[in-house]
Amino acid sequence: MGPLKDIKILEFSGIGPGPYCGMLLADMGADVIRVGRKGTEGVENKYDIHNRSKRSITADLKNKDTISEILKLIDQVDVVFEGYRPGVMEKLGLGPDVCLERNPKLVYGRMTGWGQEGPMSNLAGHDINYISLSGALNSIGRKDSNPIPPLNLIGDYGGGGMHLAFGIVSGLIHSLKTGEGQVVDSAMVDGSLSLMSFFYSLKEMGHWEDNRESNLLDGFAHFYDTYECLDKKYIAIGSIEPQFYNELLEKLEIDDERFKDQHNKELWPELKEKMTSIIKLKSRSEWVEIFGGSDACVSPVLSMEEAQDHPHNIERKAFTNIDGFNQPNASPRYSKTKPEIKYNAKKVGVDLDDICNEFNLSKDVF
Repeated sequence: MGPLKDIKILEFSGIGPGPYCGMLLADMGADVIRVGRKGTEGVENKYDIHNRSKRSITADLKNKDTISEILKLIDQVDVVFEGYRPGVMEKLGLGPDVCLERNPKLVYGRMTGWGQEGPMSNLAGHDINYISLSGALNSIGRKDSNPIPPLNLIGDYGGGGMHLAFGIVSGLIHSLKTGEGQVVDSAMVDGSLSLMSFFYSLKEMGHWEDNRESNLLDGFAHFYDTYECLDKKYIAIGSIEPQFYNELLEKLEIDDERFKDQHNKELWPELKEKMTSIIKLKSRSEWVEIFGGSDACVSPVLSMEEAQDHPHNIERKAFTNIDGFNQPNASPRYSKTKPEIKYNAKKVGVDLDDICNEFNLSKDVF
């Protein structure tokens, strides 16, 4: 049932990165109980992947009697996490000071955009705002374009939900070893900065220009970019190492002395132009066949629909079909404690009776 089996977690309902954090923990076997808003009972969306493998209750958090019962539940769990603005949980009577006094081993996770303190801590924001302050957004896109939002993967999911999940598990290890709980302050702006660490390092070493499409990994190099094929589909090329680059040239049938000077940035625009014209001569499927089994680091750029049918993903069971919903499987994988997705998202509030019985709570106040 996964490495987090028997770990009990209380998640206060939110959107995006918080529920994703709960999904990651539930995927690893934790018993995640999601607290939703009173009045949303019975709502069902089995395709809400963030809430798979979680139990669901609702609560009126403005009712003092309900808060008293929620605190009894917090006494019996290992982790609590929430994604509200700073101070909201304190106003509800569920702040970390109150909870840790009652349950000293508790790991209390907090998910915000700007952090629990600082001049912007109480301001609204979204992924695009958090990554704009980290340098990530300005680094993504073509030289002659606006910065391009990279979906909401960097701030919300990598720098947010995954960052908090890592913090919670680290806090759990500390709690299990010492008996001491603590607060995990996970800010999406901090997590985005952490993801940018490599590029700050390259910049300091003089290997990175702080301008879009000017570097090895941002689409400037002819051997690290995407290319359009004859059928208007794309391939991705990442032939960085010389042996892989040589194989790329061989498969493309390029015999041009200029290409031997791989890292001469002055040549990159004209070399890319020549590669563009060559790649447009064949369809994506033709190039996939040419580069099949090759170490040239060339792959098809797949749509989400196509990704589900790719032989590598099928062989590794990267997707799993649960009740008609084919979805990304639990990850990472373990040799002994194998994660298992138990079920799709349940109807909101459906587990209230079971939770109240299990934790000896009064159902009447929920």
